[in-house]
Amino acid sequence: MEWYNYVIPIVTLLIGAVVGFLVGVYYLRKQLENMQNNPEMLQKMAKQMGYNLNNKQMQKAQHMMKNQKFPR
Repeated sequence: MEWYNYVIPIVTLLIGAVVGFLVGVYYLRKQLENMQNNPEMLQKMAKQMGYNLNNKQMQKAQHMMKNQKFPR
């Protein structure tokens, strides 16, 4: 009966890590899909990364993202 004190926390940690990873992937995929349709979000992300995109670069980035297929 003593082994329950070790097994249950380890199993819970593993399940939590897997669920957290899957939720993170889902959230990131949704954010990328939203950026395809919203140039303001794309511009904001670029500024956070230290880039300042002009209109031509912005259109190219949007075009590249629209051609990108996100697996489900």
